[in-house]
Order: sequence, then C-alpha cells, then structure tokens
Amino acid sequence: MKIHQLSTDQALQSLNSFRSGLPEAMSHKRRLEFGPNRVEVRQKESPFLALLHQFTHFFALLLWATAAFAFLHEYYNPGSGMGVLGGAILLVLLVNGVFAFIQEYKAEHAIGLLLQLLPRSVKVLRDSQVLEVNAEDLVPGDMVRISAGDKVPADCRVIESLELRTDESILTGESQPRTKSSEPDHDTHIENEGWRSSNIILAGALVISGHADALVFATGIRTEFGRVVRLTAEVKREASPLQREIAQLSQRIGLLSVIIGLVFYLLGRMAGLPATETALFAIGVLVANVPEGLLPTVTLSLAMAAQRMARRKAIVRHLPSVETLGAVNVICTDKTGTLTENRMSIAQIEIPGEASIQSVAGQKLLMIARNCHEVEKINGPGSSAQQWRGDPLDISLVTWSSQVSGAPEELSKLDEIPFDSDRRRVTTLHPGWVFTKGALEAVLPVCTCIQDKDVERFWTGDDKNHVESSAREMAGKGLRVLAFASGMSQKADLKSEDRELTFVGLIGFQDPPRKEVPDAIRKCAEAGIRVVMVTGDHPDTAVAVARQIGLIPTQAMPNVITGIQLRHLSESQLQLTLDLPDLIFARVDSTQKVDIVRAFKRKRQVVAVTGDGVNDAPALKDADIGIAMGASGTDVAREAADIVLMDNNFATIVTAVEEGRAVFKNIRKFLTYILTSNIPELVPYLLFIIFKIPLPLTVIQILAVDLGTDLLPALALGADPPAEDVMKEGPRPRNERLASPALFLRAYLFLGMFEAFAAMSIWYYTLYRGGWRFGQSLVNDSLYLESTTACLTAIVLMQIANLFVCRAGRLPLKPLKLNSNPLLLPGIAFELILLLIITYTGLGNLLFGTTALPWQTWLLVVPFALALVAVNEIAKSKRLCHFP
Repeated sequence: MKIHQLSTDQALQSLNSFRSGLPEAMSHKRRLEFGPNRVEVRQKESPFLALLHQFTHFFALLLWATAAFAFLHEYYNPGSGMGVLGGAILLVLLVNGVFAFIQEYKAEHAIGLLLQLLPRSVKVLRDSQVLEVNAEDLVPGDMVRISAGDKVPADCRVIESLELRTDESILTGESQPRTKSSEPDHDTHIENEGWRSSNIILAGALVISGHADALVFATGIRTEFGRVVRLTAEVKREASPLQREIAQLSQRIGLLSVIIGLVFYLLGRMAGLPATETALFAIGVLVANVPEGLLPTVTLSLAMAAQRMARRKAIVRHLPSVETLGAVNVICTDKTGTLTENRMSIAQIEIPGEASIQSVAGQKLLMIARNCHEVEKINGPGSSAQQWRGDPLDISLVTWSSQVSGAPEELSKLDEIPFDSDRRRVTTLHPGWVFTKGALEAVLPVCTCIQDKDVERFWTGDDKNHVESSAREMAGKGLRVLAFASGMSQKADLKSEDRELTFVGLIGFQDPPRKEVPDAIRKCAEAGIRVVMVTGDHPDTAVAVARQIGLIPTQAMPNVITGIQLRHLSESQLQLTLDLPDLIFARVDSTQKVDIVRAFKRKRQVVAVTGDGVNDAPALKDADIGIAMGASGTDVAREAADIVLMDNNFATIVTAVEEGRAVFKNIRKFLTYILTSNIPELVPYLLFIIFKIPLPLTVIQILAVDLGTDLLPALALGADPPAEDVMKEGPRPRNERLASPALFLRAYLFLGMFEAFAAMSIWYYTLYRGGWRFGQSLVNDSLYLESTTACLTAIVLMQIANLFVCRAGRLPLKPLKLNSNPLLLPGIAFELILLLIITYTGLGNLLFGTTALPWQTWLLVVPFALALVAVNEIAKSKRLCHFP
C-alpha cells in the first residue's frame, strides 16, 4: 500500500519514525544516505561554451570564411578595401552572437527561480523538541510542524492536524484550497497519484489556515516539486521555424556560393588568368553571393516587432518566437489565472422565497457572511488598508458583506468549531447568535426552520427539495455552493447550540472568466486556431468555464479526458484523441501537459501553451511557443516562456498572433529584397571572366550595397503593419518554407536579372560614351571609376523600385499607403543620401573607389526602374508567375 492509504501509525512505521520525531543521530545518518533536501539539476553548459556556440553555427562559419577571404584579398592587394569588408562582417558576427547569447542565458534562469519557491527554514520535531532547522537538513522520517503562512518544505503525510487547508494551485492547477486531514485515503481514483490525496501536502504548497504535524516521506528531487524542476530542466528548447529556415537558407546559399566560386575559378583558369588573380576573383564572387546583411536585418526586424508587441502588453523573451506565433494553429491553455481571474468571487445568491438582500433573510445571510469565518486581519507593509489572510472563500464573503449597502456590524466571537473533513461546516458563537456555513448536506441536517423572506417557519418537504434542486443547478454551472444557517443563542456551550438552526440561503462561488476571453476565443476560431483547455482542476469546473467563454457550445457534450484516463492512453491513442471535437483535459499533472503538447507536435501542429503556475513550466518550455501570464503568474512560468502577457489578457494572444503573421510576411518581403541584389552583384563577375571586360563592380562597392544602402530599406519592409485581413486567413502550414523555391525564382531569375540588365546597360553606356569599345583594354582610370560608380548607382536606384515591388507582394501597388510604415520614407532617404555621399564626397570616393557622375546618368536609370514596377504589376494581374 502507498503511504496515503496507510493509517498514521502505519505511515510512521513504514519510515521507521516516531510522533516525537527522529533522534538526532538517526537524522544525521539519513542525511548522509538521502542527501540534502535540495533540488539539484544537471550541470549546465558553461557561459563561455554557450557564447562560443553562437559563433560556430553554419551561417556564422560562412561569415567567418567570408571575412577570412576578405582579409586574404586585402593582404595580397593592399588598399582594395577588402579589409573594411572583413571588419564589417566581424562586427555583424559579434553583435548577433552576443545578442543571441543574452537571450538564451535569460531563458535558462528558470531553474533558479523554481528553487526560490521552497522555504529556507522549517520547524521540526527532534527527540520531542521543536527545533528550527535549515530546510535542506530535512530527511525522510522527519516530523515537521507547519501553520498558516508557511510553505511546505517537502512532500509530507499529515499525522495530526487542526483546520489545515493548503493552496497547491501553482503545483496542481486546482483553483480552490484543499482541506487536509490525517485520515487514510482509500479512494481508488487517486491510487496512482497519491499527491492528490487529502492527507498529502506537497513541497512548495502554501498553508492557508490551521496547523499540522506532518511526516516527511520525500525530499529533494524525489518530491513532486522536484519532479517538475527535473522535467523543466530536461526539456530542450527546439529551434524555432525561423531559426531552422535561416539555417537551411544559409546552407543553401553557402553551398551555392562555394559552387559558384569554384566554377568561376575554373572559368578564369580556362580563360588563361593567373591562378592568384583567379582565386581572388573567386573570393569576390563568394562575397557577392553571401547576403552579409541578412542576420542583422532579421534580428533588428524581430526586435522591432517585439517592441510593437510590447506596446500591446506582450513582452517577447525569445526573439524568433515572434515569427513562430504566426504559424500557431493550436493553443493549449490553462484555466486558472489564464482564462479566469484566479480569485474566488460570489457568482450567485439564493435566498428562500426569492427575497432581496434587504429582507430579514438577506440581512441574516449578510450577518453570517460577515462573522462566520476563520480569516484574520493583517495590515500590508507600509499601508493602513485592511487586508485578510485565510481561505479565499471566507475572504470573498467578508469583503462582500462589509462593502454591501447596509453592511452588518462585526460581532465579537465567543467560540467556534472549525471546519474539518468530517463535519464539513464551520460554526461560530457570538453574543445572542450562532452561525454555521458549509456543504449543503452538512448544514441541512441541523436545520429545523427556514427563513422565508421576513417569516421564520418550519421546514417542509417541498422546501428541502427546492433548496437541493437549487444547489444542484448551481453546482452544474461549476459553482462551489455553501449553505448558511443561523440560530438564537443564550448559552456559552457551542456544541449544544449547533442544532435546530434556521436555513437562510445558498451562495455559489466561482473563479470568474476574464471578460475579454469570449471575444478572443471567437477571433481564434476565425483565424483557424484551435483552443484546447488543459487544466489540473475538476472536470465539472473546466466544462462550466468552457461553456461560459464559448470554448464549447452551450448544448454540446464535451469530450473530457481526465489525468487518470490519459495515463492509460498510448501515444497513438492520445494522438487520435486529439482529433475529438470540444476537447477538454482536466485533472492533468505537469508531465501529462508535456505529453499533450508533444502529441500535438507529432501531428505536425504548431503549439502555443499558456499558463501561470509552476506546474505549467515544463509544458511552456517544451511548446513551440510558451506564453506566461505576467501580472499574476509565477516567476518560474515567466522565465520558462517565450512571451509574457503583462496584462494577463488572453485576448492579447490574438494580437500577438496577428503580429507574428505579419512578421512572417515581412521577412519574406525583405528576404526577396536582399536576395535580389545578389544577382546584379554577381553578374559583373561572370561577365568579367567570360568576356574579359573591365570588372563592372568592385567588392567594396558590393559591401556598400549589402551593409549600407540595402540595410534600412530592408528594415522598413520588416516594420510593415499587419494587413487588415491577416486574421481572416488560416495558419500557414508547418512545412511552408520561409525561403520557398518561388521566392528564390522571383528574386534571382525575375527581379535580380532585371536589375542586372539595368546595371550592366548603364555601365556599358558610360564606357561607350567615354570612347571605350568592346574588346579594347581600358587604360583611362577616371572612365573606369565612372563606369563602376554608374553600375553601383543603377543597382541602388533599382533597389528603390524593388522596395515598392517587394512591399506590395501579391497586392496591387496602388492602394499601399506610405504613411502606414514610419521607416519606409526614411529608409529611401537614407539610401539616396548614402549613395550621394559615396558618389560626391572625397571620403566616399576614396573608400569605395567611385567618382562624381553627371546627372544624365541618374536619369538613365529611371526608365529601367519604372519598367521593373510595370512588368511586375502586369505579371500579377495576368498571374504570369507565383508570388510567395
């Protein structure tokens, strides 16, 4: 038998312990055997190695190689400007690596916060003496003494208790405090999960009221709390879809760059060029084909999206999760504190005869609520405001009865019989009055009369049937129902007065749903996002809340899967179960939440998980997106999550998903924009090798485009606001690629080739006008400088036209508003100003090998730019190509 099924004496015997506590010598021996009562997790990777990993992924290695080639080129050709390129690439690596390291370091802070939830000291019985010891010194078999306000230091079996109630919501997800006693629990429904037993208290739980002596049976990592810590530590954060896409994109581009570089080397050697010169030009081709600005552009774009989300009360802790949100099609949401307000409030009052609160029956109900309780007054630090400590239901009643119009006076308490699991009611004695409240089945037997509005009369059978029917109806709504009764008292013996009372009414309590949640649920349905409730609370409560928020239709019969049922499902059965409509998971623990998340992921779903308790941390970390409640959630949940909702508003998730979908589209836009310029940068090298013409574009001028003129316009594309209909579309498929073949074809073969044609045409015209003819050697240095400057200018101006083309995407260009994107016009202005500096200043000419251009050259580019826009619009209207 398990410890919760044993009697108190059997429990003590099973751990070779005593009611007077362990002898000190035995305690010391067990400390050596079981170790400290401390949750220890596996050793983490050193910060140095974690930082080093940020500089050794594939794209980083590709940039390292590019920088090395650039420095090599500078070494053999001093003054070529390649050293500046190498330095700029190293700066990009440094900024991105440090930024990513900081993000991951913050995410790993969650385990430390978990450990802070355990108490540091505890009262323990040793050799019949009460000692205060370090909580880490507890061992199995110790007898601890706990009281209201204490945190439980280890998993314990209650041995003796008085009025003991604990709040285990952050561990179990149950919204209501639980009454604990020392009686054996033979409930077969909890045989395999004894931590739900009424005689078990869990490490990390808070004692709401009462006191107890309890037997420690599990310490450290062996506790239920330790299991959650271990599970959180073992869950590895998978790479986000964006991270996988960037990795795949870098591999493709890297492989393509190497292949093209080798091809150019072979072509150069076949053309009779020296090996050293051919190798250096192959390096130039590699530099031209690698989008050095990709990482900073993606990073800054995500950061700007995170800032927009922060203004909407959603704090992003893990930047790639911004884009992942756009692909979410399943949200597994906790109930307590997420869909509900995590506070018990009065939802329904039933007074006999449908009397008002101002009637005699109503006034008696107020008197009982005001005086029959086990809470105590406390003063908050630095505040004179009256506060209460105790059972949330009692606090709710006292607050309500003291604030209602015509509130009754507070009576002095002469005596009380506290709530326990046998009586299931609390009774208090006051001058002239005796009050009782509790479960209906515990209050009705001690009542002989009923307060019918202003008349007190004897019970009838119909009266009792009506009250019981009202209580069942309230319970069916997921309410917790308490019955109230009063009587006149002339004696000081409370036990003799706790009978022949008058029934005065029922009050139903609930953890109310958040007001904005129903609308958010509706918007999720419109956006093709499935919402599944996964809670540790009772199935009836979960169903009632689900109906109130519109998660399941009012008349529908939901498919409720409990933790016990879930334990008997295989992986395949669980995956098939997820296909059921109106699905709710109730009474599940932290491991089962992770199982549910993983089952959805095996079905190729992109899963977001919401939560606020310690029990939610493993699932938050394992999900594609973990969303924690910031205002009332635990630090553990916040640190395990990717996104924190500072207003605890489930509806904020909808706006966050909207931003995520916009980010995906925007990244596609600036990927198209950045990749397009690779072709006009690459074609000059191809023509140089094949036709032995003067090199139309230098490597340092490529740098001016990739890390200069292109940067701010690309960021402007990343700052585009969400389209109005973005939440009317369904989520994109999990396997939909960010950099799809259609995107590459459009960027390289259509937009890129158009720009390359324009740039080479302007370059050739400049040389032709200067007297150069094809096949001739170029000895005029000033004419060569003017031709490369003209090629560079043509690429930059064509990119301005390409900015509008990429921003429009599949939509017509005409209705796009310039003022809806605050970075668009500044980005274009930056591009033009930088080009003017490069072209018309001495410093720009020196650094980039350029010279001043006549104004006619600028005008020659305009027809090409307009043609690019026109041809793109025609292609869209005629559906001549696929737009990603």
